[in-house]
Amino acid sequence: MKKFLIIVIPGVLLLFLLDWLYFSLGVLYLPARRTPEYFAKAEGEALYLDRGSGYAEFELKGVNLGLGKPGYYATELAVTKEEYLRWFEQIKALGANVIRTYTLAGPDFYEAFYEFNRDNPDPLYLLHGVWVDDYLINSSYSALDEDFYKPFFRDCKKTIDTVHGRYKEWTKDSIFSRYYRWDISPWVCGYILGVEWEGSLVTYTDKSFPQQEQLDGKYFYTEGASNFEIFLASAGEAAAAYETQKYGSQRMIAFSNWPTTDPLTYSQNLTEYFLKSARIDVEHIRCKEAFGPGQFASYHIYPYYPDYYSFLPIHEENTYLQYLRDINEHHTMPVVISEFGVPSSRGMAAREESLGRNQGNLSETEQGEALVSMYRDIKAAGSAGGIVFTWQDEWFKRTWNTMAGVDLTVTPYWSDYQTNEQYFGLLSFDPGKERSVCYPDGDKSEWTEKDLVSEQNGIRLSMQYDERYVYFLVEQEGFDLRTGKLYIPIDTTPKSGSLRAGNLGVEMDRAADFVVELDGPDNSRLWVQEYYDGIEALFYDKITPWDLFSQTFPARNTDSFVKVRLLIQKDLYFVRDSLEDQNLLDDVPISYAEYNQRDPMHYSRMENYETGKLTWGNGNPDAPDFHSLADFCGGDGFVELRLPWQLLNFADPSHMNIHDDYYEHYGVEYLHIDELCAGAGDGTERIEMQPVALEPLGRRPAFHERLKASYFILQALWTEHPAI
Repeated sequence: MKKFLIIVIPGVLLLFLLDWLYFSLGVLYLPARRTPEYFAKAEGEALYLDRGSGYAEFELKGVNLGLGKPGYYATELAVTKEEYLRWFEQIKALGANVIRTYTLAGPDFYEAFYEFNRDNPDPLYLLHGVWVDDYLINSSYSALDEDFYKPFFRDCKKTIDTVHGRYKEWTKDSIFSRYYRWDISPWVCGYILGVEWEGSLVTYTDKSFPQQEQLDGKYFYTEGASNFEIFLASAGEAAAAYETQKYGSQRMIAFSNWPTTDPLTYSQNLTEYFLKSARIDVEHIRCKEAFGPGQFASYHIYPYYPDYYSFLPIHEENTYLQYLRDINEHHTMPVVISEFGVPSSRGMAAREESLGRNQGNLSETEQGEALVSMYRDIKAAGSAGGIVFTWQDEWFKRTWNTMAGVDLTVTPYWSDYQTNEQYFGLLSFDPGKERSVCYPDGDKSEWTEKDLVSEQNGIRLSMQYDERYVYFLVEQEGFDLRTGKLYIPIDTTPKSGSLRAGNLGVEMDRAADFVVELDGPDNSRLWVQEYYDGIEALFYDKITPWDLFSQTFPARNTDSFVKVRLLIQKDLYFVRDSLEDQNLLDDVPISYAEYNQRDPMHYSRMENYETGKLTWGNGNPDAPDFHSLADFCGGDGFVELRLPWQLLNFADPSHMNIHDDYYEHYGVEYLHIDELCAGAGDGTERIEMQPVALEPLGRRPAFHERLKASYFILQALWTEHPAI
C-alpha cells in the first residue's frame, strides 16, 4: 500500500502541476513556428481573408454578441451551448460573416463556436475583444499606472490563450474551474483591444505626465504619439509578441475608439461647447514588417450621439455619412465600424436631427430600415465593413435618462421597455414561455372573467400583467374610440394622488396617481399627478434653472395632472457665466429660440418629449400589420391597452416596488405595494376604483425568443451579395 501511495501521490501532484503550468500559467508549449501564420490581414484600406485558395477582399458584415439573457447579468455567463449554437445558425442565415465579442465569455461559447465551425465550409469568423474594468476607467488611475496597464496586458494574454484553447480560470464562488480547451484560432481573424475610452482618462494620461518615449517594438512602433497612444501601442506589442512567440500565429489588431476621442480637429467653439478634450489617433501607431496581419481602425459610431454631428460644417443633410467620410479620409488603414445600431425601445434618449434614426422610440421595422441605411452609409464612406450592435436584447442594461428611476440591482428580472439600451438587439426576448399573456390586437380571447377588476354603468375594466407590461381591457357596448372617450384612473402609491383630475374634468372615488385618457387613435395619453411626476423630481435642474427642492413644490393632493415626459440628450442651449461670454458660441447653431430668451446663468436646458403619448396599432407579432410600439388597439366595443411598468413609476416589478414620495426623500426611494387600484368610466360620473392584487414577478422571468422584423430587413440586404 505504501509503495502504491508513493507512486500515485507524486503522479497526481505532477498532473496538478502540469495542469497549472499549462492552463493557468500557459508556460508549456511547443516552440513556435519560425514564420508566424495568419489568414486575415489589413492592407491599404481593405481587409483580406485567405480561405485556402489565396487572399480575397473581405467585406465584414458582423453582429456584436453580448453575454446576457433574461434573469441573469452578463457576468453570470448564463447563455448555454445550445442557445449559442441556435444563435450562430440564425446569425449565419442573416448574412453575417463575423461575430464580435467584447470580453471573455463562458466555456459554452467557445465549445459551441468550435462545433459550429468544425467541418463547416462556410464558417463564422470572430473578432475577440479585450475589456477594461469600468472601475479602472472611472478611477483616479492613468493608463500609465501599473495597476491599470498590467491587468489589461494580462487580459490580452488570457484572451489569446483562450482562443488557442489553453486557458483555465478558477471561479471565486466554486472549487471548480472553467476550462477553455477548444482551439478556435482557425476562425479568429483579429482582436479589438479596449473599450469606449473616457475622455477624462485619455486627457489625464496625456497631460498629467511627462511625454513618454516613443515605442520601438518588434511588431509595433509609434511616431508622434501621445502618452495614451503609446499605452495602446504597447498593448498591441505585448499581444502580438505573446501570440507569435507562444503559438507561432498572428491576428489583426485594432484599438477601440469612438467619437468622444476621435482624431478629428474641431473649432475651438465646438470643442469648448462639448468639452471635447481628448484625441486618439491610431495613425500614430504603426506595424512593422514582422507583424504581417496589420491593423485596422475600429470605431463605435451612431447617428445620434454626440450632438456635435449636427454642428459640423454642413455639406449634406446626412451628417452621419459626412462624419463617416471624415473618419475614413483621415485614415490610411481600413476602417471598421465595429458598433452601429438603433434600439427598438419605447423610450428614447437621443434624436438624429437629419434622418430620424433615433436612440429609441423606433418600431422594429423602423429599426431595420435604419440599420440598412446606416450600413449603406458605412460602405459609401469607404469603410471595410460594419458590426451591428447587437445580436440579442439585454434586459440588464441601463440608460442615463431612466436609470435613476429603477432599481439597478434587479434589472435582469424584468423587461423595461422605457430603457433604450435594453432593445438594440435583432433577437427579442418577449415575456411568456411561448407567448405573452396578452396582445393589443383587437382580439380579446386572452381575457377571462377572472381578470375583471370593476364594472360600472356598463363599462367593464379587466387587468393582467407580465414582465414587461400592465395590460387593461376596457369594454362598453357600442363604444367607438373614434367618436367616444374613456378614462382609466390608476392608484399606486398611498403617499399622494387626487380625487379629481382638474384639467380632464374627471372625478374618482379614491385618490389616483395616473389617468389614462383614451381619446381616439391619435390623441390618447397617460397623465400623471403633478406631485408624482418623475421628470420634475429627477431632472428639474436640466429643464429649468432652479433646484426643485428649494422651491415651493406642488401640493400632495393637487388636482393638476401633467403629461408624462422623458429627458433626451439634446442641449437646447448652454449659457456661460455671463451674457458677455456668448460670443464663444457664435458659430454654433442654437436650437432654442432667440438670443434674448437665454438666462444669464450657468446651466444646460435639455429637451424632453412626451413619452406618455399612446400609439395605436396591432401589437401582436404574428399579425401582418404588427407594430411593435403599439400601446393600444380597439375592437367592436372594447379597447386593449398595455403600459410599460416604468411608465407607472415602478422601480422594480420583480418585487413590486414603486417610487416613494420624491419630496419626502429628495429623490427616488422605493415603496413596496401589494396592490394597485383601477377603474374605468366616460367622465360623466365619479369613477369607482377597485383593488387588484400584485404578486412580485420574482427572479426567474418567463420569456421566449423572437427574431425582430429588423432581422429580416437587414437579412434582405446582406444576402443580396455573398459574404466574400
